[in-house]
Amino acid sequence: MEKRFSFVLAAVFAAALLLFGCTARGQSSQLKVGGSDTMVILGQAWAEKYMQEKPEKKVSITGGGSGVGISSLTESTIDVAESSRDMKDSEIEAARKKGVEPVKTIVAYDGIAIILHPSNPVGSLTIAQLRDIFTGKATNWKEVGGNDEKISIYSRESSSGTYEFMKEHVLAKGDYAASVKYSAGSAVLVESVSQDKAAIGYTGVAYAKQRSDVKIIPVAKDGSSKPYLPDKEHVKSGSYAIARSLNFYTDGQPQGDAKAFVDFVLGAEGQKITEDTGYFRVS
Repeated sequence: MEKRFSFVLAAVFAAALLLFGCTARGQSSQLKVGGSDTMVILGQAWAEKYMQEKPEKKVSITGGGSGVGISSLTESTIDVAESSRDMKDSEIEAARKKGVEPVKTIVAYDGIAIILHPSNPVGSLTIAQLRDIFTGKATNWKEVGGNDEKISIYSRESSSGTYEFMKEHVLAKGDYAASVKYSAGSAVLVESVSQDKAAIGYTGVAYAKQRSDVKIIPVAKDGSSKPYLPDKEHVKSGSYAIARSLNFYTDGQPQGDAKAFVDFVLGAEGQKITEDTGYFRVS
């Protein structure tokens, strides 16, 4: 009877493990990664290769914006937040109040690409000119060396880390122009610019590289500086004026399945995928 009782307990315990998405070896059923829309295509590429090599592991990748990912990590509904910007002090404080201790791991680098319609004759812009355009001070392309045509501005929405990065580093924390057209995702923004001859927009460089129907223009830090494109050399050297890190945030140092995935991403194969996708490797 005692042996039978022990067997029943073991069976119930095993069933409970399966119910909660675990195996007898303590493997979780799914690692949830979400946030930055800039990083979605990169996260999906990493996850696809990772799961090919480790079929017993499951990784889900969702977007929504860096702010959404950070909020989800704070609420403990995902394991890893993808963010194309650093967490704000207020976000860190909110996470700690929920018992979450955010830890950042840089997994790639990106240059924010300034994109125009291919027919636009403007060859380069400075940070000051971009600030004037995106805040609405400059409203006609002739003010920055282009045709006599009203500027059509495209931006990511406010939950986007790229929106926040541009606001802080290009707009000097100024407000976006009232005329700005907001896009829910990077791919949507690029598509809009490709169809609007008066358009200007910004996006993670990988999204722009994929398209032949938009033009990436060089950007200069100021009027006396040389303009550079967001390529590997100038992003890594700091010469490109709008470069940033792409980050993972976890609750504490990565452990278990999260650590295994982070280690893969930072390893030789993961970093090759980073370059193949159009972003720039950490190592």
